[in-house]
Amino acid sequence: MFFIRKPTQSQIERFLEASRNSSFSYTYVGSTQKEAPESYTVDHNRLHIGNGEVDWEKAKRSIHNWKMFEIPWVELCWPNTPVQKDQTVAILIRHFGFFSLNSARIVYVIDEPSHYGFAYGTLADHGESGEERFSVEIDRVTGEVWYDLFAFSRPNHFLAKLGYPLMRVLQKRFAIDSKTAMLRAMETIG
Repeated sequence: MFFIRKPTQSQIERFLEASRNSSFSYTYVGSTQKEAPESYTVDHNRLHIGNGEVDWEKAKRSIHNWKMFEIPWVELCWPNTPVQKDQTVAILIRHFGFFSLNSARIVYVIDEPSHYGFAYGTLADHGESGEERFSVEIDRVTGEVWYDLFAFSRPNHFLAKLGYPLMRVLQKRFAIDSKTAMLRAMETIG
């Protein structure tokens, strides 16, 4: 959904309520657990964000609290949404002089001794079609803590298809800014 001005909280709430009954915009739900479907564009980004158990706990809290979305041009609606399967969020993006509001639903949660995170999938009203996994991992031998961002996508909306090169620019910018947000969270989270 596109807006000339930033939507109000009540507009966002109505959008989210409608999105809760929406279906996924793709058929490969859960594929970020294995590998991406061939017909999609794949993005995979990893960043070393710390070392040891203290940093591991900070990294897990950062994912749990959606810190990877603390980006000036992106607003998660709402960051207090629990990281649980089937929770729906909206992502408000300010770009190119207008706003877009896109919905996604958590597909699965990872809560293992060395791997924590979740993936969400785009819903029918999202500009893109695909899935994105946000996770952190600790190497139990070296103690290195990594942020891992893995996604597959393709345009879903007519305007996204028309502006595909610009969409790719935004996707790459999001990955860079998300990694920066995780680094910042690691420095500030207690």
